[in-house]
Amino acid sequence: MKLSGFYPVIGTPEIAAARDFYTQWFGFEITFEADWYISLRRKGDVTYELALLDYTHPTVPEAYRKPVQGLLLNFEVDDVDAEWKRLVVQGGHKAELEIRSEEFGQRHFIIADPSGVLIDVITEIPPAGAYVEQFSDEYAAEKFGGTSGE
Repeated sequence: MKLSGFYPVIGTPEIAAARDFYTQWFGFEITFEADWYISLRRKGDVTYELALLDYTHPTVPEAYRKPVQGLLLNFEVDDVDAEWKRLVVQGGHKAELEIRSEEFGQRHFIIADPSGVLIDVITEIPPAGAYVEQFSDEYAAEKFGGTSGE
């Protein structure tokens, strides 16, 4: 199979609020907008897409017409501390998880969008302890400049 695209579609009762959240705080632009569906794109070195859908719309099979629940979106950034300052300290977003460094190789924090989707803002850091060996050598060399120790 050759993919020509791949992106999450968030089923939400908060389409306008979610649109505003992702455009204002994460730099997405609207590429299509109807009252039941909004397509967003973030341009840059790599283009990212995200869509918002009224979960009650008839295009969703009836048995699945439920708002999003349990979804976590990871946004990997160069400077998580600067994003903490921008989004939480200055932007006023509630931290669902305070900024912290994890032994598994992340410095991160979590906020939520208006739909209840968790947004995990991450900068990768070198892993510690037993986590060092859980990364492939190729990935460890690319991300951390070393091997996993295997």
